[in-house]
Amino acid sequence: MKGKRQEKILEIIRTNDIETQEELTKKLSEAGFSSTQGTVSRDIRELKLTKVTGANGRQKYAPIQAEDIHVSSKYKRVLSEGILHMDNAENILVLKTVPGMAMACAAAIDSISLHGVLGCIAGDDTIMCVVKETSMVEEVMKEIDTIMKGHR
Repeated sequence: MKGKRQEKILEIIRTNDIETQEELTKKLSEAGFSSTQGTVSRDIRELKLTKVTGANGRQKYAPIQAEDIHVSSKYKRVLSEGILHMDNAENILVLKTVPGMAMACAAAIDSISLHGVLGCIAGDDTIMCVVKETSMVEEVMKEIDTIMKGHR
């Protein structure tokens, strides 16, 4: 069911200018796929959809194209230049950043869609990154460290 729903999502965003998850959920429902906003949000993340500016000047969902691969190098740069230190408290990964860089680093981590990361909350120089399970925190820290070093 998930695979068919995700195929339908790709079809919908190719044939419609979808600006919000609510619009996408409605279109899925019209196509016979009953989904919650949370499910649609996970599908968007798994399909690595992004928002682009459409011909009408409004934002819409679109799949990341091959020419968008350079984006990952930008994320690597943001993380390597922004993060100073990482530590954990149970399933919360706490990252200290250069002042003013926490939001950019959190957005980069969210965009990279690391396995186990549920999401990030950022202040000015601190990020709280929620990891699904305590046992996954070390793996996430290693992955972030690898990305920062540019070896991913």
